[in-house]
Amino acid sequence: MPEYELDMVNRDPNGLNDHVRVLFEEVLAEPDGAHSFDCVWNCAYKCFNCWKGCCYKTLTLLCGIPLAICWGCEFAYITFWHVWYVTPCMRAYMINCGCLQKFYGTCLQCYLQPLCEACSYCFSNIRVTNYTG
Repeated sequence: MPEYELDMVNRDPNGLNDHVRVLFEEVLAEPDGAHSFDCVWNCAYKCFNCWKGCCYKTLTLLCGIPLAICWGCEFAYITFWHVWYVTPCMRAYMINCGCLQKFYGTCLQCYLQPLCEACSYCFSNIRVTNYTG
C-alpha cells in the first residue's frame, strides 16, 4: 500500500469544513454608522484570534487524538459492515429482483397480452363518423 503524504499546509483539501467560518471578519462585523473606537476594534480582533487559537489548540490537544481513534473505529465498522453485510445483501436482492422481473414479464406476456390483443380485435372494427348538420 503506498504511503500517503500528509499535507500540513492545506488541511482541508476537499473543503469538508467550508461551512465552519471562524475568521474574525466572518464572525464579527460593524456596519456603516456603527463603528467602535479603532483601538477597541483592533483589541477585539487580537483577543478573538488569540482566544480562538488557544481554545482550539487546547481542545485538540485534549480531545483530538481520542476523537480520531473513535472516528477511525466508526469508519472501520462502517466499512466492515458494508463490505461483509450491506453489499452482499444488495447483490442478493438484485439477483432476486432479476428473477422476479423475468417471472412478472412472463406472466404479463402469457395472460395480459392475449387479453389485450383480443380486446383490440373486438374494438378494431369500430368506425366513428362525424356529421355536421
